[in-house]
Amino acid sequence: MKILIVTQYFYPENFKSNDMAFELQKRGHDVTVLTGIPNYPEGKIYEGYSFSKNRKQVINGVEVIRALLLPRGKGGGIRLFLNYFSWAFFASLKARRLSPHKKFDAVIVHEPSPITQFYPALAIKKTQKTPIYFWVMDLWPESLEIAGGIKNKFVLSFFTKMIQRFYKQSEKILITSKGFRKSILEKGDFDHKIEYFPNWAEDTISSGDLNYPIPVLPEGFKIMFAGNIGEAQDLESIMDAALKLKENKEIKFILVGDGRKMPFVQEFIKHNNLEETVYTVGRFPVEAMASFFNAADILLVSLKDDSIFNLTVPAKVQAYMSSGKPIMAMLNGEGSENIKEAECGFAVPAGDSEKLAQTIEIASKKHKEELKKMGMNGKKFYEKHFRMEECISNLERIISEK
Repeated sequence: MKILIVTQYFYPENFKSNDMAFELQKRGHDVTVLTGIPNYPEGKIYEGYSFSKNRKQVINGVEVIRALLLPRGKGGGIRLFLNYFSWAFFASLKARRLSPHKKFDAVIVHEPSPITQFYPALAIKKTQKTPIYFWVMDLWPESLEIAGGIKNKFVLSFFTKMIQRFYKQSEKILITSKGFRKSILEKGDFDHKIEYFPNWAEDTISSGDLNYPIPVLPEGFKIMFAGNIGEAQDLESIMDAALKLKENKEIKFILVGDGRKMPFVQEFIKHNNLEETVYTVGRFPVEAMASFFNAADILLVSLKDDSIFNLTVPAKVQAYMSSGKPIMAMLNGEGSENIKEAECGFAVPAGDSEKLAQTIEIASKKHKEELKKMGMNGKKFYEKHFRMEECISNLERIISEK
Protein backbone atom coordinates (compact mmCIF):
# COMPACT_ATOMS: atom_id res chain seq x y z
CA MET A 1 0.00 0.00 0.00
CA LYS A 2 0.95 3.64 -0.45
CA ILE A 3 0.74 5.08 3.06
CA LEU A 4 1.09 8.67 4.23
CA ILE A 5 1.89 9.26 7.90
CA VAL A 6 1.00 12.75 9.08
CA THR A 7 2.74 13.78 12.28
CA GLN A 8 4.40 16.91 13.59
CA TYR A 9 7.14 14.75 15.15
CA PHE A 10 9.51 12.38 13.37
CA TYR A 11 13.11 11.19 13.35
CA PRO A 12 15.52 12.40 14.70
CA GLU A 13 12.88 13.25 17.32
CA ASN A 14 12.01 10.14 19.35
CA PHE A 15 8.37 9.16 18.75
CA LYS A 16 6.42 6.01 17.88
CA SER A 17 5.91 7.46 14.39
CA ASN A 18 9.51 6.42 13.67
CA ASP A 19 8.91 2.74 14.43
CA MET A 20 5.62 2.75 12.54
CA ALA A 21 7.07 4.28 9.37
CA PHE A 22 10.25 2.20 9.26
CA GLU A 23 8.47 -1.09 10.04
CA LEU A 24 5.76 -0.52 7.42
CA GLN A 25 8.44 0.35 4.86
CA LYS A 26 10.40 -2.76 5.80
CA ARG A 27 7.27 -4.82 5.16
CA GLY A 28 7.11 -3.61 1.57
CA HIS A 29 4.73 -0.66 1.80
CA ASP A 30 5.53 2.66 0.12
CA VAL A 31 5.65 5.05 3.09
CA THR A 32 5.79 8.85 3.02
CA VAL A 33 5.94 10.99 6.17
CA LEU A 34 4.70 14.58 6.26
CA THR A 35 6.27 16.11 9.35
CA GLY A 36 7.93 19.20 10.82
CA ILE A 37 11.44 20.53 11.24
CA PRO A 38 12.79 18.70 14.31
CA ASN A 39 12.84 20.86 17.45
CA TYR A 40 11.30 18.70 20.21
CA PRO A 41 11.85 18.74 23.18
CA GLU A 42 14.53 21.45 23.52
CA GLY A 43 12.57 23.92 21.40
CA LYS A 44 15.55 24.63 19.13
CA ILE A 45 15.92 23.38 15.56
CA TYR A 46 18.24 20.37 15.49
CA GLU A 47 21.74 20.69 14.10
CA GLY A 48 21.79 19.81 10.41
CA TYR A 49 18.28 21.18 9.83
CA SER A 50 16.92 24.64 9.04
CA PHE A 51 14.12 26.36 7.16
CA SER A 52 15.99 25.57 3.94
CA LYS A 53 18.13 22.52 4.82
CA ASN A 54 17.03 18.86 4.78
CA ARG A 55 13.40 19.72 4.08
CA LYS A 56 13.22 16.56 1.94
CA GLN A 57 14.99 13.34 2.89
CA VAL A 58 14.89 9.58 2.45
CA ILE A 59 15.48 7.79 5.77
CA ASN A 60 15.52 3.96 5.84
CA GLY A 61 13.64 4.01 2.55
CA VAL A 62 10.93 6.36 3.87
CA GLU A 63 10.35 9.63 2.00
CA VAL A 64 10.29 12.43 4.58
CA ILE A 65 8.79 15.83 3.74
CA ARG A 66 9.21 18.58 6.35
CA ALA A 67 6.83 21.52 6.56
CA LEU A 68 7.77 24.84 8.11
CA LEU A 69 6.92 25.62 11.71
CA LEU A 70 7.78 28.07 14.45
CA PRO A 71 10.01 26.19 16.94
CA ARG A 72 8.34 25.58 20.31
CA GLY A 73 11.03 27.49 22.24
CA LYS A 74 10.72 27.08 26.00
CA GLY A 75 7.18 25.78 25.65
CA GLY A 76 5.14 28.72 26.96
CA GLY A 77 1.44 28.87 26.10
CA ILE A 78 1.61 31.41 23.25
CA ARG A 79 4.74 29.85 21.78
CA LEU A 80 3.21 26.36 21.84
CA PHE A 81 0.03 27.68 20.20
CA LEU A 82 2.10 29.23 17.40
CA ASN A 83 4.19 26.06 17.08
CA TYR A 84 1.09 23.87 16.72
CA PHE A 85 -0.85 26.07 14.31
CA SER A 86 2.12 27.15 12.19
CA TRP A 87 2.91 23.51 11.42
CA ALA A 88 -0.73 22.62 10.77
CA PHE A 89 -0.99 25.55 8.33
CA PHE A 90 2.22 24.93 6.38
CA ALA A 91 1.79 21.14 6.41
CA SER A 92 -1.72 21.55 4.98
CA LEU A 93 -0.26 23.60 2.13
CA LYS A 94 2.32 20.86 1.55
CA ALA A 95 -0.44 18.23 1.58
CA ARG A 96 -2.37 20.04 -1.12
CA ARG A 97 0.75 20.15 -3.30
CA LEU A 98 1.35 16.44 -2.70
CA SER A 99 -2.13 15.40 -3.83
CA PRO A 100 -1.79 15.76 -7.62
CA HIS A 101 1.49 13.82 -7.70
CA LYS A 102 0.98 10.86 -5.39
CA LYS A 103 -2.17 8.87 -4.68
CA PHE A 104 -2.31 7.33 -1.21
CA ASP A 105 -4.27 4.28 -0.08
CA ALA A 106 -4.31 5.36 3.58
CA VAL A 107 -3.42 8.35 5.73
CA ILE A 108 -2.38 7.69 9.34
CA VAL A 109 -2.43 10.63 11.74
CA HIS A 110 -0.03 10.08 14.65
CA GLU A 111 -1.32 12.35 17.43
CA PRO A 112 0.59 12.47 20.71
CA SER A 113 -0.66 16.11 20.85
CA PRO A 114 -1.81 18.49 19.46
CA ILE A 115 -4.98 17.50 17.58
CA THR A 116 -4.25 20.19 14.99
CA GLN A 117 -2.02 17.57 13.33
CA PHE A 118 -5.20 16.27 11.72
CA TYR A 119 -5.59 19.27 9.38
CA PRO A 120 -3.01 18.18 6.73
CA ALA A 121 -4.66 14.74 6.58
CA LEU A 122 -7.99 16.46 5.99
CA ALA A 123 -6.45 18.34 3.06
CA ILE A 124 -5.41 15.01 1.49
CA LYS A 125 -8.85 13.48 2.07
CA LYS A 126 -10.60 16.39 0.39
CA THR A 127 -8.62 15.96 -2.82
CA GLN A 128 -8.10 12.18 -2.89
CA LYS A 129 -10.96 10.75 -0.77
CA THR A 130 -8.28 8.78 1.07
CA PRO A 131 -9.42 7.16 4.36
CA ILE A 132 -7.87 8.61 7.52
CA TYR A 133 -6.79 6.45 10.47
CA PHE A 134 -6.56 8.67 13.54
CA TRP A 135 -4.15 7.31 16.17
CA VAL A 136 -5.32 9.15 19.29
CA MET A 137 -2.64 9.23 21.99
CA ASP A 138 -3.89 12.33 23.81
CA LEU A 139 -7.51 13.28 24.52
CA TRP A 140 -8.71 16.77 23.64
CA PRO A 141 -10.13 19.04 24.97
CA GLU A 142 -9.60 17.20 28.28
CA SER A 143 -5.83 17.45 27.97
CA LEU A 144 -6.10 21.14 27.24
CA GLU A 145 -8.25 21.71 30.32
CA ILE A 146 -6.54 19.45 32.86
CA ALA A 147 -2.90 19.33 31.75
CA GLY A 148 -2.88 22.76 30.11
CA GLY A 149 -4.93 24.56 32.73
CA ILE A 150 -7.26 26.11 30.12
CA LYS A 151 -10.66 26.87 31.70
CA ASN A 152 -12.12 29.29 29.14
CA LYS A 153 -15.45 27.79 28.00
CA PHE A 154 -15.22 29.36 24.54
CA VAL A 155 -11.78 27.83 23.94
CA LEU A 156 -12.86 24.41 25.22
CA SER A 157 -16.02 24.50 23.11
CA PHE A 158 -13.97 25.46 20.04
CA PHE A 159 -11.68 22.45 20.45
CA THR A 160 -14.58 20.12 21.28
CA LYS A 161 -16.20 20.97 17.95
CA MET A 162 -12.83 20.55 16.23
CA ILE A 163 -12.27 17.05 17.61
CA GLN A 164 -15.87 16.04 16.80
CA ARG A 165 -15.22 17.02 13.19
CA PHE A 166 -11.98 15.04 13.10
CA TYR A 167 -13.66 11.94 14.53
CA LYS A 168 -16.41 12.22 11.89
CA GLN A 169 -13.81 12.47 9.11
CA SER A 170 -11.86 9.42 10.37
CA GLU A 171 -12.28 5.98 8.88
CA LYS A 172 -11.04 4.48 12.15
CA ILE A 173 -10.08 5.93 15.54
CA LEU A 174 -7.13 4.05 17.04
CA ILE A 175 -6.81 4.30 20.82
CA THR A 176 -3.77 3.56 22.99
CA SER A 177 -5.92 3.00 26.09
CA LYS A 178 -9.31 1.31 26.33
CA GLY A 179 -10.27 4.06 28.75
CA PHE A 180 -10.27 6.55 25.85
CA ARG A 181 -13.47 5.00 24.51
CA LYS A 182 -15.71 6.80 27.04
CA SER A 183 -14.37 10.25 26.12
CA ILE A 184 -14.69 9.60 22.39
CA LEU A 185 -18.26 8.29 22.66
CA GLU A 186 -19.24 11.42 24.58
CA LYS A 187 -18.40 13.35 21.40
CA GLY A 188 -20.70 11.31 19.15
CA ASP A 189 -21.71 7.88 17.85
CA PHE A 190 -18.23 6.64 16.95
CA ASP A 191 -18.28 3.19 18.55
CA HIS A 192 -18.02 1.40 15.18
CA LYS A 193 -14.86 3.35 14.37
CA ILE A 194 -12.85 2.62 17.53
CA GLU A 195 -9.96 0.13 17.42
CA TYR A 196 -7.60 -0.67 20.29
CA PHE A 197 -4.03 0.03 19.15
CA PRO A 198 -1.64 0.22 22.13
CA ASN A 199 1.88 1.55 22.46
CA TRP A 200 4.94 -0.68 22.26
CA ALA A 201 8.54 -0.37 23.43
CA GLU A 202 11.49 0.35 21.16
CA ASP A 203 13.67 -2.66 20.27
CA THR A 204 16.60 -0.76 21.76
CA ILE A 205 14.95 -1.21 25.16
CA SER A 206 13.59 -4.75 24.94
CA SER A 207 16.71 -6.19 23.30
CA GLY A 208 19.20 -3.33 23.35
CA ASP A 209 22.87 -2.90 24.15
CA LEU A 210 23.40 -3.48 27.87
CA ASN A 211 26.92 -2.08 27.54
CA TYR A 212 25.91 1.40 26.38
CA PRO A 213 28.05 3.78 28.49
CA ILE A 214 26.11 5.42 31.34
CA PRO A 215 27.25 7.26 34.49
CA VAL A 216 28.33 5.26 37.52
CA LEU A 217 25.23 4.87 39.68
CA PRO A 218 25.22 4.78 43.51
CA GLU A 219 25.22 1.54 45.48
CA GLY A 220 21.98 0.50 47.14
CA PHE A 221 18.39 -0.34 46.18
CA LYS A 222 17.94 1.72 43.03
CA ILE A 223 14.44 2.93 42.12
CA MET A 224 14.62 4.56 38.71
CA PHE A 225 12.30 7.01 36.98
CA ALA A 226 13.04 7.49 33.26
CA GLY A 227 11.40 9.89 30.83
CA ASN A 228 9.77 13.28 30.79
CA ILE A 229 10.02 15.11 34.11
CA GLY A 230 6.90 17.22 33.64
CA GLU A 231 3.68 18.35 35.27
CA ALA A 232 1.73 15.18 34.51
CA GLN A 233 4.27 12.92 36.22
CA ASP A 234 3.54 14.31 39.71
CA LEU A 235 7.12 14.92 40.79
CA GLU A 236 5.79 16.58 43.94
CA SER A 237 4.53 13.24 45.25
CA ILE A 238 7.69 11.40 44.17
CA MET A 239 9.87 13.91 45.97
CA ASP A 240 7.63 13.77 49.05
CA ALA A 241 8.10 9.98 49.12
CA ALA A 242 11.86 10.46 48.80
CA LEU A 243 11.75 12.88 51.72
CA LYS A 244 9.85 10.34 53.84
CA LEU A 245 12.58 7.78 53.06
CA LYS A 246 15.44 10.23 53.63
CA GLU A 247 16.88 8.34 56.60
CA ASN A 248 16.98 5.04 54.71
CA LYS A 249 20.29 5.59 52.93
CA GLU A 250 20.02 2.20 51.23
CA ILE A 251 17.19 3.43 48.96
CA LYS A 252 18.39 5.56 46.03
CA PHE A 253 16.06 7.48 43.71
CA ILE A 254 17.55 7.94 40.25
CA LEU A 255 15.87 10.26 37.74
CA VAL A 256 16.86 9.84 34.09
CA GLY A 257 15.50 12.56 31.82
CA ASP A 258 14.58 16.22 31.85
CA GLY A 259 11.56 18.49 31.62
CA ARG A 260 9.88 21.58 32.98
CA LYS A 261 9.73 20.17 36.54
CA MET A 262 13.47 19.54 36.76
CA PRO A 263 14.20 22.94 38.40
CA PHE A 264 11.63 22.06 41.09
CA VAL A 265 13.27 18.65 41.62
CA GLN A 266 16.77 20.09 41.90
CA GLU A 267 15.62 22.80 44.31
CA PHE A 268 13.74 20.23 46.41
CA ILE A 269 16.84 18.04 46.65
CA LYS A 270 18.98 20.99 47.71
CA HIS A 271 16.44 22.46 50.17
CA ASN A 272 15.83 19.11 51.90
CA ASN A 273 19.43 17.82 51.80
CA LEU A 274 18.55 14.77 49.73
CA GLU A 275 21.86 14.61 47.85
CA GLU A 276 22.66 11.20 49.37
CA THR A 277 19.43 9.52 48.23
CA VAL A 278 18.12 11.36 45.13
CA TYR A 279 20.20 11.63 41.96
CA THR A 280 19.45 13.36 38.64
CA VAL A 281 21.57 12.18 35.72
CA GLY A 282 20.06 14.19 32.85
CA ARG A 283 18.68 13.19 29.47
CA PHE A 284 20.12 10.28 27.48
CA PRO A 285 19.21 8.79 24.07
CA VAL A 286 16.78 5.88 23.92
CA GLU A 287 19.73 3.63 23.06
CA ALA A 288 20.99 4.12 26.63
CA MET A 289 17.77 2.98 28.31
CA ALA A 290 18.56 -0.74 28.21
CA SER A 291 21.75 -0.07 30.19
CA PHE A 292 19.96 2.19 32.67
CA PHE A 293 17.07 -0.23 33.21
CA ASN A 294 19.47 -3.14 33.64
CA ALA A 295 21.24 -1.22 36.42
CA ALA A 296 17.99 -0.53 38.33
CA ASP A 297 16.31 -2.72 40.92
CA ILE A 298 12.82 -1.38 40.20
CA LEU A 299 11.36 1.11 37.70
CA LEU A 300 9.01 3.92 38.72
CA VAL A 301 6.06 5.26 36.71
CA SER A 302 3.64 7.93 37.94
CA LEU A 303 0.79 10.18 36.81
CA LYS A 304 -1.23 12.80 38.65
CA ASP A 305 -4.65 11.98 40.04
CA ASP A 306 -6.66 13.66 37.27
CA SER A 307 -9.57 12.20 35.34
CA ILE A 308 -7.75 12.33 31.99
CA PHE A 309 -4.65 10.60 33.36
CA ASN A 310 -6.81 7.90 34.91
CA LEU A 311 -7.79 6.97 31.35
CA THR A 312 -4.19 6.90 30.12
CA VAL A 313 -1.62 4.13 29.96
CA PRO A 314 1.81 5.83 29.95
CA ALA A 315 4.02 4.48 27.16
CA LYS A 316 6.73 3.80 29.72
CA VAL A 317 4.60 1.00 31.23
CA GLN A 318 5.21 -1.05 28.07
CA ALA A 319 8.85 0.03 27.94
CA TYR A 320 9.39 -0.98 31.56
CA MET A 321 7.66 -4.34 31.03
CA SER A 322 9.81 -5.09 28.00
CA SER A 323 12.98 -4.62 30.05
CA GLY A 324 12.17 -7.50 32.38
CA LYS A 325 12.40 -5.33 35.50
CA PRO A 326 9.70 -5.02 38.21
CA ILE A 327 7.58 -1.87 38.21
CA MET A 328 6.57 0.53 40.97
CA ALA A 329 3.48 2.45 39.82
CA MET A 330 1.82 5.47 41.43
CA LEU A 331 -1.15 5.91 39.12
CA ASN A 332 -4.79 4.98 38.62
CA GLY A 333 -6.74 3.37 35.81
CA GLU A 334 -5.71 0.98 33.06
CA GLY A 335 -1.95 1.33 33.59
CA SER A 336 -2.30 0.24 37.20
CA GLU A 337 -4.63 -2.61 36.19
CA ASN A 338 -2.10 -3.85 33.60
CA ILE A 339 0.60 -4.09 36.27
CA LYS A 340 -1.71 -5.95 38.63
CA GLU A 341 -2.89 -8.31 35.89
CA ALA A 342 0.67 -9.05 34.80
CA GLU A 343 1.81 -9.49 38.44
CA CYS A 344 4.90 -7.54 37.50
CA GLY A 345 5.29 -5.13 40.39
CA PHE A 346 3.52 -2.84 42.82
CA ALA A 347 0.73 -0.28 42.31
CA VAL A 348 -0.35 2.47 44.69
CA PRO A 349 -3.02 5.14 44.14
CA ALA A 350 -2.04 8.26 42.19
CA GLY A 351 -0.78 11.05 44.43
CA ASP A 352 -0.36 8.82 47.53
CA SER A 353 3.23 9.63 48.50
CA GLU A 354 2.80 7.99 51.91
CA LYS A 355 1.77 4.67 50.36
CA LEU A 356 4.51 5.00 47.74
CA ALA A 357 7.19 5.42 50.40
CA GLN A 358 5.86 2.46 52.38
CA THR A 359 5.70 0.23 49.29
CA ILE A 360 9.19 1.17 48.13
CA GLU A 361 10.50 0.20 51.56
CA ILE A 362 8.67 -3.14 51.36
CA ALA A 363 10.04 -3.76 47.86
CA SER A 364 13.59 -2.97 48.98
CA LYS A 365 13.37 -5.85 51.48
CA LYS A 366 12.09 -8.40 48.96
CA HIS A 367 14.38 -11.22 47.93
CA LYS A 368 16.07 -10.56 44.59
CA GLU A 369 14.61 -13.73 43.10
CA GLU A 370 11.08 -12.53 43.91
CA LEU A 371 11.75 -9.20 42.18
CA LYS A 372 13.28 -11.02 39.23
CA LYS A 373 10.16 -13.15 38.87
CA MET A 374 7.99 -10.01 38.80
CA GLY A 375 10.18 -8.56 36.08
CA MET A 376 9.92 -11.72 33.98
CA ASN A 377 6.13 -11.70 34.43
CA GLY A 378 6.09 -8.21 32.95
CA LYS A 379 8.24 -9.23 30.00
CA LYS A 380 5.94 -12.17 29.22
CA PHE A 381 2.89 -9.89 29.42
CA TYR A 382 4.59 -7.40 27.11
CA GLU A 383 5.47 -10.05 24.54
CA LYS A 384 1.90 -11.32 24.53
CA HIS A 385 0.14 -7.94 24.28
CA PHE A 386 2.52 -5.13 23.28
CA ARG A 387 5.20 -6.31 20.84
CA MET A 388 5.75 -3.89 17.98
CA GLU A 389 5.57 -6.63 15.33
CA GLU A 390 2.12 -7.72 16.51
CA CYS A 391 0.89 -4.12 16.79
CA ILE A 392 2.00 -3.27 13.24
CA SER A 393 0.44 -6.48 11.89
CA ASN A 394 -2.81 -5.39 13.54
CA LEU A 395 -2.44 -1.97 11.92
CA GLU A 396 -1.99 -3.58 8.51
CA ARG A 397 -5.18 -5.56 9.09
CA ILE A 398 -7.11 -2.42 10.07
CA ILE A 399 -6.08 -0.31 7.08
CA SER A 400 -6.37 -3.16 4.54
CA GLU A 401 -10.04 -3.82 5.47
CA LYS A 402 -11.11 -0.67 3.61
